[in-house]
Amino acid sequence: MLEQLFDLVQQNSQQAVVQNPAVPNEHNEEVINTLTSSITGGLQEQVQSGNISGLMSLFGGESGTSGASLLNNPIVASIATNAIGAIVQKFGLNSQVAGSIVNSVLPGVLGAVIGQLNGQGGANGSGGGFDLGSLIQMGGGLFGGGNDQQGKPASGGIDLGGMLGGLFGGK
Repeated sequence: MLEQLFDLVQQNSQQAVVQNPAVPNEHNEEVINTLTSSITGGLQEQVQSGNISGLMSLFGGESGTSGASLLNNPIVASIATNAIGAIVQKFGLNSQVAGSIVNSVLPGVLGAVIGQLNGQGGANGSGGGFDLGSLIQMGGGLFGGGNDQQGKPASGGIDLGGMLGGLFGGK
């Protein structure tokens, strides 16, 4: 799932990052990585705080969810705030430029995830995209503590640290 998320961020970042004269070309890939990390970190934060119902509500949203309404979602707003802060801090861009980047990329990425989830009807394994079952399954491994309700290691989770290391480590 992380690879699909990274691909979506790349696809939605062409105009906002790559073609943006305010972003030096040598930072394009790092800005995209920062956006991806901010999204996964924000989702992880929500799971760790126990807001599974909020995530299920976000990802179970209507197919026609627009960018503006996504940015009004408290989870998306929190992710956006963190992403803007990370971009300002890491790359020295002003907050207006960082906000413009995040506000143009984030709704497209999450809208695509929501569209894929709704298009699949929540069925597992459809075409290698996102599915609601995998989001639930990854709750323990990808997004958090990795334990089930009895405190035992969760099965079927994904190691976020390992995936991020594999995805970003060699660059």
